Amino acid sequence: MRVRLYRMSARVPDRLIVAPTDLRPLDTFVAEEIMEGRFPLAGRELDTNGVSPFFLELPSRAFADRLHSFSWLRHLRSLKTPEASECGRSIVNQWLSTHGRIFEGIAWEDDVVVGRLIAWLSHSPVLLNGADSNFYRRFARSLMVHGNYLERMHGSAMPGETRLRIRIALAMLSLVVPNGASQIRRAADGLDREIEAQILADGGHVSRNPRVTLDLLLDLLPLRQTYMNLGHDLPQRLIPGIDRMYPALRFFRHQDGDLALFNGATATRANELMSVLRYDETAGQPFKALPHMNFQRLTAGNTVIIADAGLPLSLDLSRQAHAGFLSFEMSAGRHRFIVNSGAPRFASLAYRQMARSTAAHSTLVLNETSSARLMPSPFLGPIFAEAPDAIRMTRGENAQGEECLSLSHDGYRSAFGWIHHRDIRLSSDGNRISGRDYLVRAETRHSTPPGGEAIVRFHIHPAIDLIQAGHDAVILKAPDGDAWIFSVDGGEAVISEDIFFADPSGLRSSEQIEVSFNLIERTELDWQLLRQK
Repeated sequence: MRVRLYRMSARVPDRLIVAPTDLRPLDTFVAEEIMEGRFPLAGRELDTNGVSPFFLELPSRAFADRLHSFSWLRHLRSLKTPEASECGRSIVNQWLSTHGRIFEGIAWEDDVVVGRLIAWLSHSPVLLNGADSNFYRRFARSLMVHGNYLERMHGSAMPGETRLRIRIALAMLSLVVPNGASQIRRAADGLDREIEAQILADGGHVSRNPRVTLDLLLDLLPLRQTYMNLGHDLPQRLIPGIDRMYPALRFFRHQDGDLALFNGATATRANELMSVLRYDETAGQPFKALPHMNFQRLTAGNTVIIADAGLPLSLDLSRQAHAGFLSFEMSAGRHRFIVNSGAPRFASLAYRQMARSTAAHSTLVLNETSSARLMPSPFLGPIFAEAPDAIRMTRGENAQGEECLSLSHDGYRSAFGWIHHRDIRLSSDGNRISGRDYLVRAETRHSTPPGGEAIVRFHIHPAIDLIQAGHDAVILKAPDGDAWIFSVDGGEAVISEDIFFADPSGLRSSEQIEVSFNLIERTELDWQLLRQK
């Protein structure tokens, strides 16, 4: 780590003024397990047998992140008992004894520190209920140490969500402990700068990850309410930023209520999303496009198509980006039918990197090669070393009233000399989707063989059953009987095994439709999805 064994002085506030609300859902089962010394976190469970969890080997990196971030404190709040408060205090005391003065390791990584500070501020009433003065002073001093630490680390934090959450946490801290107007204003100004830098004009986040928008709103909404409850002037960018983010969040919402799986998005629990949407004062129809985030949305009847028409907004921001260029998701009625594989919540690095590859997205893959190559640099992180230089997009409506989307990317130009084009048309009644994927030779300085094999993959949501209906057709059937038939012109539609990374329970087996073609024989593929009456 960057900081080792130095003493960080901090004043002890004489009181905590307020506790920001936590909008995340509570689970009494998790609380009861923790009370019994069992921690069910990140898809794993640790039975401490009465020993501090901070003395034990933890089951996984994701488990360690969750444990040290203390986000699980909210579940203890659901019990509303003195015993729950005592349990929370005991674990916080254990953490302070083992990690409170040694600023290294997972416990002091920026995103973990941010999560812990927000959790401690939000759930301080649970921890302080029945607490003695010794615990109060120890806890309150650590809050200030956390604030000082984050102030020092903000400039070196990776660009993106963590930097904004640091400013959110510091703004919360400025309100929770007694501070002068100038200190509160300074924290608000820092928050304003990050909102301006990270929330795009169309409301999307610079990461291009729909899930990040939701996560940020879960912190920004309580912060807004805390400013208002205390009568302080709000940061100038806070309310406009929130108002922009809501339409972007609705843009990515599918017919089943879940969020689309692009650029690291993972499973979204319905109660989590609804806890944010009930504060939406900008309710309206989703936009057709997010031009700064570079996504397109086609809608007709009760059918929705969301397509990725953009690139990472900077090299730094490609650390978490997925190589899903030109991929799309489709939902109809109450179900998602075609999806991307999404990001695993708790899986190993190997699975997380696999989820970033082009093959994990509903798009074309050439020669089983991802359209962006990752560079696992120990200094820069897993940024895109090679990626498309440009994505081109046109949108319109044809004489039949169909919404038409034409996209292309040059991610395979340097390696193979091809440009991938994708056309998608949605009928005016929403019952027919026509698509075409084709490759066009590009002018390159290097002579590349004209051949190769292309595979167009359509990842299917695990709730959908696939039924082979001839060599060139597959039926997609939802649990309520809603069905679509997928067909290809002059090709073979093959059902194959798949992995859905974004299930709430972890990795889940699923299926996909694959259509392959040899570029010596043909360079295009026409496909169609037709709703069965």
